[in-house]
Amino acid sequence: MKAIMVVGTTSHAGKSLVTTAICRILAQRGERVTPFKGQNMALNAYVTATGGEIGHAQAVQAWAAKTEPRVEMNPVLLKPQGDMTSQVIIKGEVAGRVGAAEYYEQYFHRGWQAITESLEALAQDFDWVVCEGAGSPAEINLKHRDMTNMRVASHLNAATILVVDIDRGGAFAHVVGTLELLEPEERALIKGVVINKFRGQRSLLDSGITWLEEYTGIPVLAVIPWMDQVFPAEDSLDLLERRSGKKQGSDLLISVLRLPRIANFTDFDALEAEPSVHLQYLLPHEPLGYSDALIIPGSKTTIPDLLALKEAGTATTIKNYLDGGGTVMGICGGLQILGNTIADPEGLEGEAGTYPGLGLLPLKTVIDRYKITRQRTCTSRYPQEGFPITGYEIHQGVTTLISPEANHRPLFDDPSLGFVRQDLTVWGTYLHGLFDNGAWRRMWLNHLRSRRGLPSLPTGIPNYQEQREAMLDTLAEKVAIHLDITFLME
Repeated sequence: MKAIMVVGTTSHAGKSLVTTAICRILAQRGERVTPFKGQNMALNAYVTATGGEIGHAQAVQAWAAKTEPRVEMNPVLLKPQGDMTSQVIIKGEVAGRVGAAEYYEQYFHRGWQAITESLEALAQDFDWVVCEGAGSPAEINLKHRDMTNMRVASHLNAATILVVDIDRGGAFAHVVGTLELLEPEERALIKGVVINKFRGQRSLLDSGITWLEEYTGIPVLAVIPWMDQVFPAEDSLDLLERRSGKKQGSDLLISVLRLPRIANFTDFDALEAEPSVHLQYLLPHEPLGYSDALIIPGSKTTIPDLLALKEAGTATTIKNYLDGGGTVMGICGGLQILGNTIADPEGLEGEAGTYPGLGLLPLKTVIDRYKITRQRTCTSRYPQEGFPITGYEIHQGVTTLISPEANHRPLFDDPSLGFVRQDLTVWGTYLHGLFDNGAWRRMWLNHLRSRRGLPSLPTGIPNYQEQREAMLDTLAEKVAIHLDITFLME
């Protein structure tokens, strides 16, 4: 494969965005292209068709490349537990749980082997690979064990782009300092610099670009302006950049609890794209205000987040909100939190024991070592019956109805995937990607709208995948205006 590598001067510089854009640009040219990130640390995960976990960002990049996500595109995934440990996923499957120091002792060689094997497998099916780095390639205390940045670039002899976020300030120092800390053979791979998140008049930057090119001998390939469009988030830091203030034209307010260990908040991208919905993320201690619905999202470690909600007084706030006519939905870990009890007999999430949940659904959950990761297809029963639904499961723990009460019903034809209270005020599901189903999403929103006396929205709309395709095309178009892709390909 021909290889392009995208590294950044810092975390959050825009590596994912640039990688995604290049994947779509090459795919639009008819190239067989695959994304790749050797090691990712993220709590937003996606389940491939084979049941393997990868970072959600790599799934988006695969769709940008017009191909199906595969575990080889992200062979090593680290999912932080919140207690200075991470769950290690290698080639889509759980390999263990370790602290940072032990991880490199136990998994460095195994991880690098998975990376090289995955690249060899991808080379059988693709002509181009666009690799994304992680953090910075110049962390001198970590370089000897970094298997995501220049080690991959050197392995592939990849034409490498260095992305810098100019919005945070110090961009020229970031570029020069990064280059200074690279080994000569690594620096030789850097073929260009991309200045990202630029606001203002381009001509004011020209003298700085001239100086940077003369000083480093490396061309500036693009100055990409700040983009306001919502792009799938890589990690919880991205939530800090989400727009504040009420969205113009919105008439529903939906709040998502920003749990300490929030996971898979990409579930809400489809809601955020709804013109009639203003989506806000609230910390546990913040007031709910006049939210039309409250969503308790997924969590990497459900029990500690449940305890955090209770400590902040949020558990009482949620019950008062529900008694006042609110609507509450829980997804994955949020579903478990809504139940009566969560049992962790082996102490997989901390101290072994059984913990009382919010008691809003008559459910009991038992956390066990077996992790369920699979794509699902089912049929809706609520708010209307008979609509096809697709999504995926990622969870540890089995949840069951304590007693088949008359006022609770399965959400889908598979009862294991979720429950709803008969009055439709409390919903809970294990299905990630539920809101991506356009008709179901609109039916749920229309239920909220009816409670406010608002007219219904049409339900005959495409799924979010089509909106995402349009977003990826727009992203590629905006980046292609500024980035000389032909130079990179040559």
